[in-house]
Amino acid sequence: MAKHGILRYELGHGAAPRRGWRLAWYEPRRRVGIFFPAPLHRIARAVRELKWRMAVALRAPTRERQDVFDLQRDHREQQKLAAEFARGYLRGWQECIEAWDEVGKTLSEGGWQN
Repeated sequence: MAKHGILRYELGHGAAPRRGWRLAWYEPRRRVGIFFPAPLHRIARAVRELKWRMAVALRAPTRERQDVFDLQRDHREQQKLAAEFARGYLRGWQECIEAWDEVGKTLSEGGWQN
């Protein structure tokens, strides 16, 4: 699978690039290498990297929004810990009541015996 262009050349596995063309980047999902002529492949790679970094920077949340996300995450963690504590607390009370009930049944059957 080869896709020819004037300045861009895409090659799949096993295909040999044209003479003087170098790999600019590899796209693993498509399993395709993108080739450019020798001096342009570095420029193409730099432009692609710059575009990617700019997109990441523009999509990044502002400082205030990041603080809100952090506060929400802390609140969720506190809620999760409180729920775990409550479950353990209730489980402990259930065990205590079951033990008390068991002792009460034994006493009612046999009376007070030492």
